[in-house]
Amino acid sequence: MAAAQGGQALLHLTDEQLRRGIEAMFFAYRGFTADPDRILAERGMGRAHHRALHFIGRAPGTTVGRLLTLLGVTKQSLNRVLRRLTEDGLVEVRVGREDRRERHLHLTESGRALERALSDAQRERMRAAYRAAGPQAVQGFRQVLEAMMDPELRQLFEGGDESDGRKRR
Repeated sequence: MAAAQGGQALLHLTDEQLRRGIEAMFFAYRGFTADPDRILAERGMGRAHHRALHFIGRAPGTTVGRLLTLLGVTKQSLNRVLRRLTEDGLVEVRVGREDRRERHLHLTESGRALERALSDAQRERMRAAYRAAGPQAVQGFRQVLEAMMDPELRQLFEGGDESDGRKRR
C-alpha cells in the first residue's frame, strides 16, 4: 500500500519538479559522457564512435544493418564513423558467410582496449552513483528510464542482440 501511495504522489509532480528532473538528466548525461569524451577527443573522435564501439563490442559480428537500427542514424553517418574506426584499426569488417552482402563488424584488439577504457570510465561513475543511491533507487531509476523509452526502443533494449540470441537482462 505504501508503494502505491508513493507512486500516486509522484503522479502529481509540479512543473518545477519536472523541470528539475529534466535538468538533472542533462547534467547527469554530461557527467556520464565527460570521461569518454576526453578519451575520444585525444583521438579526434566523438560520441558516435563511442556508441558504435559499444554496440559492436556488445555483440561481436553484428551486421551494419543491425547497427543502423540500434543507433538510429543514417547510412551516410554510420559509414563515416565505420570508415574512421576501420582506418584506425579499431573495427574489422567481415563478409557474411551465408549472405555475402552482409557486413559483420568485430572489434580488433585495439578496438576492444579502447571500448574497455570508455566503458570502464562510465561503469565507475554508475557504480559510485548506484552505491550512493542504494538498491531501491537503482531499481526505480531503471524503471524510469525504461518508461521513458519509445516502445520500439524498449524492445531493442529488452531483446538484446538478435545476431547472437543474447538477452540484455
